[in-house]
Amino acid sequence: MAARIGAVLDVPHVEIDGLFHGPGWVPRPTFDDDVRRLVARDAWVTEWQYGRARPVLGARADLVVWLDLPVAVVMRQVVGRTLRRRLRREVLWNGNQEPPLRTILTDDEHIVRWAWSTRHKTAALLGELRGQRPELLVVRLDSHAEAARWLAGPLADTARH
Repeated sequence: MAARIGAVLDVPHVEIDGLFHGPGWVPRPTFDDDVRRLVARDAWVTEWQYGRARPVLGARADLVVWLDLPVAVVMRQVVGRTLRRRLRREVLWNGNQEPPLRTILTDDEHIVRWAWSTRHKTAALLGELRGQRPELLVVRLDSHAEAARWLAGPLADTARH
């Protein structure tokens, strides 16, 4: 979604996972500095994850888009994407690949387990952000169809003006 927003607005999209994950899935020591450099730009689009980045991103954002899909949809997408990436051995950020599928059983931070365990946290996090920045526009979209309509309509209209 972030990449699509960047394309509509003609604004650079930077995947925050690419800033965070170094080779071998080791957190990059420059992550915090990279996030600060990102938000110092005139325009940017990224995802709103990683607890230590959220305050920096939230303080500089003009808009937050919350793609609030049903849990079943999210889990189907995460599982499908993870399987596809693993089976195709897709190279992700900084040379990383999805780990063997069996690690879902042993790694508490496996993306599928992470998606399940964090599925209810966004509402509270956005509530905190709204408390700190009541003027910040938050767009909540609850389906892919609604997201497509918003991208083609209100967001595209904003980009044309």
